[in-house]
Amino acid sequence: MKYWLMKSEPSAYAWEQLVKDKRTGWNGVRNYQANNNMKAMAVGDRAFFYHSNEGREIVGVMEIVGPWRLDPSDDTGKFGMVDVAPVAALKKPVTLDVIKTHPLLADMVFVRQGRLSVSPVTAAEWKAIEKLGNGK
Repeated sequence: MKYWLMKSEPSAYAWEQLVKDKRTGWNGVRNYQANNNMKAMAVGDRAFFYHSNEGREIVGVMEIVGPWRLDPSDDTGKFGMVDVAPVAALKKPVTLDVIKTHPLLADMVFVRQGRLSVSPVTAAEWKAIEKLGNGK
């Protein structure tokens, strides 16, 4: 299993909406590196849901439930999407400030390439964020 972090502005699509919808296509990605990260995803992988711009915090865990396919909203035919479903909300959101100052997290791709909307997360980073998000 691989781990990921996926960003969405809450005003565009919030964690609460995903929980209500139970499943959604993660579309609208127009960055080649983020698109390649989604191509590398497999059904069963896990991803953190990060509220960007408003909140700036990891709020939940998602599962990749549908493989990469072309995004019908992309007129160029170059970019794709995956389907995601909520697994669980974090008991305590993990803020960007906490991530940047945590010794195991400060070098995350997410921190080093802040504008990247879909990024890989190592197993050690995943465990550290889960621990922070569960108040441990």
